[in-house]
Amino acid sequence: MNEKTLKDPYRFSRIMYIIEAALEYFISLVVTDAYLAKIAKSIDMSDGLIGVISAFVSLGCGMQIVAIFFSGRGPVKRLVCTGTVITNLAFMLVYLTPFFPVGNGVRTVILIAIFLGAHLIKNIVHSPKINWFMSLVEDSKRGVFTANKEIISLIGGMIFTLIMGAVIDGFEAANNLNGAFITSAVTILVLGALHILTMVLAKEKTDPSMGEVKEKSKQKFPIKELLANKNLVKIVLFSVIWHIAQYAATPFYGAYKVDALGFTMLFNSVLMIAYSIVRALFSRPLGRFADKRSFATMLILCFAVISVAFGINVFTVPSNGHVMFTVYYMLFAVALAGINSGTINLVYDYVPHDQRVAALALQNSIAGIAGFLTTTLVSFLVEHIQKNGNVFLGMNVYAQQVVSVFGFVGSVICELYLIFVIRKIHKVKEPSV
Repeated sequence: MNEKTLKDPYRFSRIMYIIEAALEYFISLVVTDAYLAKIAKSIDMSDGLIGVISAFVSLGCGMQIVAIFFSGRGPVKRLVCTGTVITNLAFMLVYLTPFFPVGNGVRTVILIAIFLGAHLIKNIVHSPKINWFMSLVEDSKRGVFTANKEIISLIGGMIFTLIMGAVIDGFEAANNLNGAFITSAVTILVLGALHILTMVLAKEKTDPSMGEVKEKSKQKFPIKELLANKNLVKIVLFSVIWHIAQYAATPFYGAYKVDALGFTMLFNSVLMIAYSIVRALFSRPLGRFADKRSFATMLILCFAVISVAFGINVFTVPSNGHVMFTVYYMLFAVALAGINSGTINLVYDYVPHDQRVAALALQNSIAGIAGFLTTTLVSFLVEHIQKNGNVFLGMNVYAQQVVSVFGFVGSVICELYLIFVIRKIHKVKEPSV
């Protein structure tokens, strides 16, 4: 072990990154989708508002623009750790909102403020954190490493969601939803403590060969300079289209599962486990494929799959919901096995090393804001359809069927953009580190 450490001083830190990603994933599972819908429904939020709150994940990405000012300016570990502690404490408070001695209207405002604040802070430190840990990975191994990291998160997530789903259903069966909320809050607190520990134990790269980047750290990275990079502009536009497609549909599915489709939390957990298995099975092969062929080519395959997934959900209704939504979700898992890592690695493929933190921040900021605005606009349509008795253009349909059409069309556009724009960009050549 000592010999390995001498040859590769960042090996342990990469292990910490894998564990850190898993813990962050566990926490995110408890504050998204059906879990978030369960809290929101307990204080009488509408489906449209729940969709908007779910999109705070995307709006929070807008704060990554702040990371541009940290780009190349030295160590980021303290900043990232501080932001992570605040974020996890805020997520814990989300579960305590129903206990506040005020009316549901005020509780709604408080929950929105806490949830939005958590995502804003989380995203301020997201790009520096990703660049900190990804700098410890060789460029030629990024695909396989990110796949391995994701597989560990997914396997752990399977066990975690099964336990959490059973626990929450147990409390609900006993007519004690407050007990479920308290248990979830304590769970986030424990996971958060372990999460920050992995960051404290991990190292930042201090390789002398990074001198050129450190020299650039004395310069500012104006957005104007970033936008002059045509390759980056093309990647940012791709992310914007994808966020519009995704956030036009997926934020409204959590409430759909809880209400119209009538999924129990245990069934939802089984779905998430199946999702994790499928995503884990495809993650490593897609990572290898991307390392050999390119992340752009891999994403083309993934968006073909996700287009079909959204197309299937157009026809998902309560009478076939358990089957159709399951098929959609499994195809979504296959696609996301490549899309999540692929969108990040496009930046690493086509943007120079010294611009990557700022590029990631700019990409996620613009795309994130676009995603949130999309959900906000679509929420009006969702509310309109539901108030009209689930009738749209004279057809009896659920709002979630309509928004799935948006997801389908947007995914097809992403597919075409990857083929005719992204795949034609030449990769940057970086000296080996």
